[in-house]
Amino acid sequence: MRIDIISAVPSLLESPFNDSILKRAKEKKLVEIKIHNLRDYSTNKQKSIDDYAFGGGAGMVLSIEPFAKCINQLKENRNYDEVIFMTPDGEKLKQSDANQLSLNKNIIILCGHYKGIDQRIRDYLITKEISIGDYVLSGGELPAAVLCDAIIRLIPGVLNNETSALTDSFQDDLLAPPVYTRPAKFNDWEVPEILTSGNLKAIENWREEKAIENTKKRRPDLGENKK
Repeated sequence: MRIDIISAVPSLLESPFNDSILKRAKEKKLVEIKIHNLRDYSTNKQKSIDDYAFGGGAGMVLSIEPFAKCINQLKENRNYDEVIFMTPDGEKLKQSDANQLSLNKNIIILCGHYKGIDQRIRDYLITKEISIGDYVLSGGELPAAVLCDAIIRLIPGVLNNETSALTDSFQDDLLAPPVYTRPAKFNDWEVPEILTSGNLKAIENWREEKAIENTKKRRPDLGENKK
């Protein structure tokens, strides 16, 4: 998979892709991540990428020209499955979205900044709008990193244990069951006996029951169709 990220502040994206699982995914060549500085595609000598909004109002707006130039150049070299804009008023990201996007080959992600982006970018240049929650951040870089993490960890070979992602919360509309590790007893707090029994079938049933119980308690909207 290849992911191209277009950003007005590319330095914000350096750390997330240089540690842990995302770093290993790049080293294994399972994913290629290219971060593009929007200013490199500015059409004026000052390398400006924003301007005042027509009709007035507070804040600057990212211009259409740099985004269009970058996207068009990228599309000259490959076909893209999705061109995604990270925005608070987009469709809220769900696990099923990450599952679907992980099957794609090439993705472009646009990061907004300042007051927003020229509406024509949203109307004519993108295919999907995604939000990571009902709140506003300073820019789309952190949401882009969140989206990439959610997608990349699902690519076969990225996780050491490929079944791990399949048992994450929100797969099958269930939250994950509680997990424990050694010691089995700490400060008189004991691990449930079933987990140390060695009975794999009983443990599997216990985990399923706890996942349903946890979902009903914390997110009943997810488990409303579960018995």
